[in-house]
Amino acid sequence: MSSTTVKLPVIKVQDNFINDTADTLAIEEPLEIRLEYGLPDQREIQNISVTMRTPGNDAELAVGFLFTEGIIKNMAEVARAKHSFIACAENKENVIQISLTDGIIPELKNAGRNFYTTSGCGICGKGSIDAIRTVSQFPQSADEDVVDLELLYKLPGILSAHQKVFLTTGGLHACALFNLSGQLMIVREDVGRHNALDKLIGAALNANLLPLKQCVLLLSGRASFELVQKAAMAGINIIAAVGAPSSLAVQLAEEFNITLVGFLRGSRFNIYTAAHRITLPMYETSHQK
Repeated sequence: MSSTTVKLPVIKVQDNFINDTADTLAIEEPLEIRLEYGLPDQREIQNISVTMRTPGNDAELAVGFLFTEGIIKNMAEVARAKHSFIACAENKENVIQISLTDGIIPELKNAGRNFYTTSGCGICGKGSIDAIRTVSQFPQSADEDVVDLELLYKLPGILSAHQKVFLTTGGLHACALFNLSGQLMIVREDVGRHNALDKLIGAALNANLLPLKQCVLLLSGRASFELVQKAAMAGINIIAAVGAPSSLAVQLAEEFNITLVGFLRGSRFNIYTAAHRITLPMYETSHQK
């Protein structure tokens, strides 16, 4: 058993045949994120969030979450990230504590709401749209990000080849960051789509890659509001999703001038916002035919 999967007994039924066997499942466990901050002689510890996640890359997940929620601004504010061992032995890996640099006071104005999140929803407990419309520190400016549609067609296949846990379980979401030449930069998986993106952004923070201009973010499933919000916080201009976007995701992408692509499958996709960043062949609109 790996840290991300577990084998459990199942009864497999196919036609009239029944077989006792084992199935490999993705692990889902809670992760409590704690924040330590303050002056050297006045340190405080605050529980910030509990999220249901697939174990692995927990420090990236915690740092990415704090960044995309606007609680920290950069990695210079983070002194260390480590699992807390004050929990009972069997759960010691399910608590992670982020210690901020001495004197750094985090932006906790949004943390008064309930930060419990499930693996399916990254904004559960948030009282209103206003409470989650955090402002990116990377202001919108003129950019020259352009991606060819033929390159977009290839990205899902590249991501699929790197979804190691999904290949064995079929039960994880993934996201990947590509440069405009189609080179894979970072890929992360998790049972929660928002956790996968927080892990990716946390990895990019560690590598000092932000803002993530001249990149394409690929989502293995649908594009929801919270995913577009997190991408905007990281300065991403182009998002492509294998699944459908929500109406609120489209509204937010338009607000942040983000190119949003949905239903990227085979040799087709829909462009919902900012189509100018995708090179397209000449085409006839329906009213020209």
